[in-house]
Amino acid sequence: MSRGPLLGGLAVLDDVGPPRRGRAYPAAGVGWALLTPAVLLLGGLLAWPVLRTVHASVTTEGRWVGVEHYRAALAAPGTVAVIGRTLLWALLVPTVVTLLGYLLAAASRRSQEGWLVRLILVVPTALPLVVTGMTFRLLYDPDPERGLATRLLTWATGRNPEQLPQLLGPDLVTVAVMSAFVWAWVGLAMLVFRAALDAVPTGLADAVRAFGGSRRDVLWDAQWRPLLLRTVAVVFALVAVGTSRTFDLILVMTPGSVRDEAAVLSLRIWQTSGATTTGEGAALGVVWLVAVTAGMLVVALFVRQAWPPRSSRRQRRDRAATRTDWSGLLAAGAAIAWLLPLGVLVATSSPEPGTGGHRRGGPARRGWTPTGRCSAVPSCGAASASLVLGHVVTAAVLGRAAAAYPLAWLTGPAAQVTGLVLMAAVVVPVQVIAGPLNEVLGLALSSGTARGVALVHIALGVPFAVLVLRNAFADLPADQVRGARIGGRHWWGTLRRLARHNRTALVAVAVLEFVQVWNDLVVGLLFSGPDAAPLGLFLAAQTRGFVAGSGPLAAGCVLASILPVLVFVLARRQVVAGLVAGGVR
Repeated sequence: MSRGPLLGGLAVLDDVGPPRRGRAYPAAGVGWALLTPAVLLLGGLLAWPVLRTVHASVTTEGRWVGVEHYRAALAAPGTVAVIGRTLLWALLVPTVVTLLGYLLAAASRRSQEGWLVRLILVVPTALPLVVTGMTFRLLYDPDPERGLATRLLTWATGRNPEQLPQLLGPDLVTVAVMSAFVWAWVGLAMLVFRAALDAVPTGLADAVRAFGGSRRDVLWDAQWRPLLLRTVAVVFALVAVGTSRTFDLILVMTPGSVRDEAAVLSLRIWQTSGATTTGEGAALGVVWLVAVTAGMLVVALFVRQAWPPRSSRRQRRDRAATRTDWSGLLAAGAAIAWLLPLGVLVATSSPEPGTGGHRRGGPARRGWTPTGRCSAVPSCGAASASLVLGHVVTAAVLGRAAAAYPLAWLTGPAAQVTGLVLMAAVVVPVQVIAGPLNEVLGLALSSGTARGVALVHIALGVPFAVLVLRNAFADLPADQVRGARIGGRHWWGTLRRLARHNRTALVAVAVLEFVQVWNDLVVGLLFSGPDAAPLGLFLAAQTRGFVAGSGPLAAGCVLASILPVLVFVLARRQVVAGLVAGGVR
């Protein structure tokens, strides 16, 4: 990806079934008026660049060369290892995240402190991946004065740091980056499983017991068969798609000397082509896009089973459920483990008592200071630019997402094809479209300016927003649709009334889009210029002085994380409810 953790991915995996048709379908002219802006945006900024990349992968200066670029890309040193490492990420990491997410969701439901555990685990989900990479680079730093993991290993083994296996060395760097990804994504998996567990009708377990079912039968027949097996498929697919988008994390966390040993396809494409279009880079992009899209569509076929109706979703577990020792221990252990990296980041950002510098990080430098003041104009400008950009993009995405209104009432093959097209648009990697947009449409996009960055963000955000709102409109009860149609004198009155019924889905889209833009690195890296440098790009640039200025950099990361964490944590219930209600049926 590249645009950061995509909580909204839950919404795109279960929209291939036909939605219910209501009586609020707008007239043909109105429908096309709402659809046209989104169609033009996605056609010009997503579909056309993808086709241009495909064309570049089989041609050289307009001359057909077939699979020559594919052969050259695969024959390049390290490419096969990169593809193998990408597959390892797509299989191993989702398995770990899915298992931990389920166990922690179950444990937090039985623990009295479950709300606190969930809150702690959710925080990393909202952090920019730049901050996550910086946090774990500090944690695994080979210098025991900075690296907590190195210090603990030194203490536990009694060996010198030079004798220890380095987690940021060529042999273990992939494991280190994977651990950072798991830390960032387990909270998402836990939220999805918690929603699924709360959605299981309590009467199912009683029915299984009434027919003489054992505890194992209750677990299988009352939980796993009706809902949780499907949830596993959703979570696994979510994380698998996310692992293909680890660009920000690898770029920031890995030292340059070992970056090739940690590279996956998202990074290799950037290393090959940057923000331009080359034959080998285009070939790798096509391979990546086909694999991600095929994986998403295949998983969608496994999750078409309808979720329980809204009434059953409101059912909650019995608060008097018996607590078990393992649940409390697991919840407490997870909370402590998830707090350690955050503690390292905050401790590094704090100044030494009685000094003006930062702890173990050298003298204070340009950038954010731990007191919240800006000692350099660029850092303030980057934060302000990201704040304005986030609001503008979020408002524009919500406006373009009005296309969801006419799409919600389609049925049969038309609804299924529309859903599949939007799902494919959601997973388009930004690296695949960067070259064509920068080279061919640079003038029209004003590439290198804030306007160009905003247009790319809007194009990448609209498919997800349309999917969530499309499903939310189609999922409305028939009586609410009839009431909105009767109460609204015009189509826009009907739309406004229906939107009020879908406030949770609107909040989910707005919060996730704003956090996505604020946390972004790759769009800024590929499309911004001197007058449009977002905060993620500013922080990533400061990592070049990691050793000498880790204190100021950590302080900048802490301050950059406050807003997205507050927004996401305060709205987490509305976000999950909006996605579950609007993203799945």
